[in-house]
Amino acid sequence: MRGYILRRVLQSIPILIGISIVAFLIIQLPPGDYLTVYASNLRSQGEFIGDEELEALKAQYALDKPVYMQYIRWITNFLQGNMGQSFYWNKPVSSLIGERIALSMVVSILTLIVTYGIAIPVGIYSSIKQYTWSDHVITLIAFIGVGLPSFLVALIVMYLGVKYFNLGAGGLFSADYLDAPWSFARVIDMLKHMWLPVIVIGISGTAGTIRVMRATTLDELSKPYVEAARARGLSELKAVLKYPVRVALNPILSTIGWMLPTIVSGETLVSLVLGLPTTGPLLYRALITQDMFLAASFILILSSLTVLGTLISDILLAWMDPRIRFGGAE
Repeated sequence: MRGYILRRVLQSIPILIGISIVAFLIIQLPPGDYLTVYASNLRSQGEFIGDEELEALKAQYALDKPVYMQYIRWITNFLQGNMGQSFYWNKPVSSLIGERIALSMVVSILTLIVTYGIAIPVGIYSSIKQYTWSDHVITLIAFIGVGLPSFLVALIVMYLGVKYFNLGAGGLFSADYLDAPWSFARVIDMLKHMWLPVIVIGISGTAGTIRVMRATTLDELSKPYVEAARARGLSELKAVLKYPVRVALNPILSTIGWMLPTIVSGETLVSLVLGLPTTGPLLYRALITQDMFLAASFILILSSLTVLGTLISDILLAWMDPRIRFGGAE
């Protein structure tokens, strides 16, 4: 098992290097740069910025260097903990994204717990009760959950929170704690508001996971070894949980790789609707303004989460199913 994990970690290193290169190049693809957007905005407001001032700003931010030199400078500083300077906010990137990444991780972990905590048992129950009225109800609810637009759910949930629970219209904090330093009271206030984004962001994932869990469990329940287990006198619960569910979990565990960054990004549209101080709105602003160091840092972090999620998926799959790690050893 240790050898399997070590191989997967070593395989992740060149992937991360490739991701960092692609992330930086993607920001360079649109014509112009942040200073072009900045000068255009000033001119639209009737202000003038001279060529000499633009050249001085380019030299200050090393935008006059070739792309590969900009990348080397950025990735070297990034590995040392310096993510560069945000052009738009005129602040260090690390100070801008630090708290937002932490809040996004809290939302992500809670959403994953709620998603899997509801979807897995409901999917198992639906497969056991195949074609009963409860199975049809669960299937209908799952289809509705998959089809509902997230921004519409955000608006509905926000309305219910304001009308029936006396919560603010979006955000993760009350007005009294919005800019307050971290304390136990602020954490409690955040948790009171956390259920809104967790429900909204988790609905689609929960509904989809229910469908996957139901389908994979049904596929396993139809196999001969389950009938043999029943014939040996195992109770229905043990016959289902001991082997079929364990195998049926493989597709669920394999989705962590793409679910983690999707949730961490906060589903930008939902974050904008709910006013969440997560990574989504800040990344959106960075891309619009071509704030390349901020945008590249976000893309690299979110892409790295994909690699991390895939690594976690591989480890969990190898732990659940020995065939995977033995196959990887061959």
